[in-house]
Amino acid sequence: MPDIRTFAVLSPFVGGDYFGALIAGVNRAAVEAAHRIIAIQTLNPGAVDAESSGLPDFRQPIAWSYLDGVLVLPGAIHPSYAKALRDSGVPVVAIGHELPGADVPVVLVDNRGGVEESVNHLIAHGHERIAFGGDLDTFDVRERYEAYRTALLDNGIDPDPALLLTTPDNMETGGRLLAGKLLAAGMPATAVVLGTDRNAVGLMETLAAAGHDVPGAVAVVGFDDIPQAQFLRPSLSSVQQPLDRLARVAYDLLTDGWENRSAATHTVPSVFVARDSCGCPPKELEISETTYRAMFQENVYLDQTLNIQYRLSFELLGRHDRDPLDLSWLGRTPAVGGCLGLWRTADDPAGTIPEREIEIVGAFSAGRQQPETAKGLVLAREFPPVDMFALADGAADETVFVVPVRSETHDWGLLAAVGRIQDTTPPGREMMNHSGALLAMALEQDALLRSLRESDERLRQAALHDDLTGLPNRALFTERLRQAWQRSTADPGHRFALLFLDLDGFKQVNDSLGHATGDQLLVYVARRLHGLLRDGDTAARLGGDEFVILLDGVDLPHGPNHVSERIRTLFVDPILLDGQEIRVGASVGVATSVEGLSSPDDVLRQADAAMYDTKQRRKANRAA
Repeated sequence: MPDIRTFAVLSPFVGGDYFGALIAGVNRAAVEAAHRIIAIQTLNPGAVDAESSGLPDFRQPIAWSYLDGVLVLPGAIHPSYAKALRDSGVPVVAIGHELPGADVPVVLVDNRGGVEESVNHLIAHGHERIAFGGDLDTFDVRERYEAYRTALLDNGIDPDPALLLTTPDNMETGGRLLAGKLLAAGMPATAVVLGTDRNAVGLMETLAAAGHDVPGAVAVVGFDDIPQAQFLRPSLSSVQQPLDRLARVAYDLLTDGWENRSAATHTVPSVFVARDSCGCPPKELEISETTYRAMFQENVYLDQTLNIQYRLSFELLGRHDRDPLDLSWLGRTPAVGGCLGLWRTADDPAGTIPEREIEIVGAFSAGRQQPETAKGLVLAREFPPVDMFALADGAADETVFVVPVRSETHDWGLLAAVGRIQDTTPPGREMMNHSGALLAMALEQDALLRSLRESDERLRQAALHDDLTGLPNRALFTERLRQAWQRSTADPGHRFALLFLDLDGFKQVNDSLGHATGDQLLVYVARRLHGLLRDGDTAARLGGDEFVILLDGVDLPHGPNHVSERIRTLFVDPILLDGQEIRVGASVGVATSVEGLSSPDDVLRQADAAMYDTKQRRKANRAA
């Protein structure tokens, strides 16, 4: 049996009609060769889009211990990460972009040929005022703009700078901004070439809402040929970049004698597809029964995905009784297995590729046979466990995904799951990105609730306990005395005793040795008193050097007399604090529940009076 090789695809998102389609293409090529892939998301989950989010700060060596090669999609990593991979002996190929300084092969779509063909086609329709719109900060769009200029010049048309319309992103939002610029300028162009189809969709929707017919008022051409392009009204003319071919060429470069390949650029041709929006005669959709059924199943799958995401929101964020580390919620998704790892060592911001430990704290399996994923600490390069690949049916477009579990304030760890590649949704709307974002929010919410509970407990402790000694304070002691009184009232056989204790000589300690030493003495006395008690008894500090002890459920008079004697023996010998011998005594007064007192306060006053009598007798004895 041949060795199964493992290849990673690093991508800002692990789904969508661009990133997901490339991942699906790589997966198909790997399955044909009896190999496997892992798709790793580098962008924070929940990001709106890859362009506006910028280059991810992704530096963890995820899965490096078993990788045989890595394919890098646009905007996934900094070139230094690719260089570190190469230096460690892992082959790297970039798809759809360049990695300056990384010295790796690059596979690009020919952005020029298809765009030049589209401009020539518009000119053949009689257009000369042709605008270009797109995000020129994007490498691909800059190339498409240069091809647009070249095609105009080749046709004897000088590019008009006023017809260059820039936008900050490649999505529908950017297209709406472009439409606004055209409308504000009085519609100076009769045709527009867009850097992406999603720009074109946003532009067409906005122009239609403003009463401008496409292609009557303005012809439109996009780039990418996304699946919905042919179903728009009018259908969108576009430059098709063959993503499956792009993925296969890159995969072949990675696996077929990669070490002998130079870091050259390899180009895959693009093709212009004419439809209604450029002014060509409308055509009826030609859809076979097989295609129709496939589309129907895809719609069912997307509808299920939407419902699942809705339910997940409540499952992870709406139930405070559920531990988010329990991955049973994955059972509500199409995932067939998964595991969660939380970082246990801190990231090193100065490090290029930090080696961190991650603890696998949860695992999930939908029932397929596999070795159980062991919990415990592993290195980042060993995550996720290789046994997860046993769950993935590559021929059914399933693979292993890894997404960060990270919020704006905390990097929790990584979620790995096995499921179907989603290659028809907009980028970032796929299940894995949604799950990673919700899990990060759930962990954040759980941590906040724990913090609030701990804060509430600290406040409760502070309200009911003495700051210095940690013993119950007067408020808590009074409540426990009231409860003991109620028990003795309801059950005459239930008896309690109250001991009131005052230190003899404490003022002299404070005056001669200072309040710090006096505080140490009080802490020492509190600790020793607490050690004398049974469970259910209470020692409290009322203030100053006054302490009380509640003996609840005690034999009278033997119990309180025994405790009083033990208290007095605590002060027979000197107490050593910070190398100094300190001599103090204790006066103890006792009151019990059988003395005919009318309230808990009477019991406390009786014990206080008994303590005072004891103290006076001791003074009289010393004077005699």
